[in-house]
Amino acid sequence: MASLRSGGSLTRTSPIFLGLLAATAAGCVLTLFDSEIAITAGVVIIILAGWCVSLCLHEFSHALTAHRCGDPWVKARGYLTLDITKYANPGLTFVLPVLFLLIGGIPLPGGAVYIARGTLRARWAMSLVSLAGPLVNLVLAVLLALLVPFVPLALGAGLSFLALIQVLAFVLNILPIPGLDGWGVLDPYLSDRTRQTVAPFTPYAPLLLFVVLLLFSPAAQALFGLASFVYSSTGGDLSLAEAGRSIFFFWQR
Repeated sequence: MASLRSGGSLTRTSPIFLGLLAATAAGCVLTLFDSEIAITAGVVIIILAGWCVSLCLHEFSHALTAHRCGDPWVKARGYLTLDITKYANPGLTFVLPVLFLLIGGIPLPGGAVYIARGTLRARWAMSLVSLAGPLVNLVLAVLLALLVPFVPLALGAGLSFLALIQVLAFVLNILPIPGLDGWGVLDPYLSDRTRQTVAPFTPYAPLLLFVVLLLFSPAAQALFGLASFVYSSTGGDLSLAEAGRSIFFFWQR
């Protein structure tokens, strides 16, 4: 089994993560068959398994950055294993984001890894830890967009929609809303009074954002418009991403 660093099971790559990678690869293979059922199943698997892979990488990047910036507990909690069940709340980290994606195509993040922020070296380190996750989503989007021109059309459609989802996740996460990474970037520079005032609302703010995006179409249109602009700027093909979206939400056709 692969290892992120020598030194035992606390940093050994999780079989759950490897299984998600294998499922994503299997979805890619299915899209190569000349069958509408196989292509649809392949794209659905690519999006769901690929999104879960990116959730693991998102949280891992938070943990690894915190580890490098002085948090002594990250490794002991198993955060460096890429095991999604080791994070703060598997239901919030894994189940809700998948449901959000299925219901509204909105890649809203879930529960995060617990970081001992008081052990980090400086305020800039705290901000960097929060920023690390969204940056991983953006990097994944760029890598997927670069890969798309070299794969068959159906697979390219699935990968393009997955890339657009990564951009949406990046845009959502950097919003300065309590509970999201954008707020975490700002938090070290806020007064104690501001933090105490906001703290009771932090667990509910992301869910409220999802409801607003789901029920208030101008907000959703603005979000998707911004994400589309960023996606196009990274070299993404919006027409292919829309084709992938259409295949993924096959029950809406």
